[in-house]
Amino acid sequence: MKKLTHIDASGRPKMVDVSEKPDTQREAVAKGTVRMQAATFDLLKGGKMPKGNVLAVAQLAGIMAAKQTPHIIPLCHPVLIGDIKVEFNLDERNSAVEITTTVKSTGKTGVEMEALTATAVAALTIYDMG
Repeated sequence: MKKLTHIDASGRPKMVDVSEKPDTQREAVAKGTVRMQAATFDLLKGGKMPKGNVLAVAQLAGIMAAKQTPHIIPLCHPVLIGDIKVEFNLDERNSAVEITTTVKSTGKTGVEMEALTATAVAALTIYDMG
């Protein structure tokens, strides 16, 4: 059986020790999709949502969320983030917003959790403002 990395010998949670690992360049990409009614999508696309510029707010929310990941995900290492891109593609056929987040860092551990957190929060923001 494979050893669990976030559990110690007594079965208690523990942070993985990455102190001996070399710094390397890291990049993670996460994607998500928010589907909505066609009428809502048309308002969003036209910049006429009552709560304001949904995509600008969602982009900022995603960036901010990536930076806060170790505060909301247990045992997640704080990492120095070099770059975060939260991008949107409007899928008219499916009345959906496709979210792609790319996070880059140089460090001892990856940035997958930061990319996933940014994508999730951007999606939640789109939903909330919709």
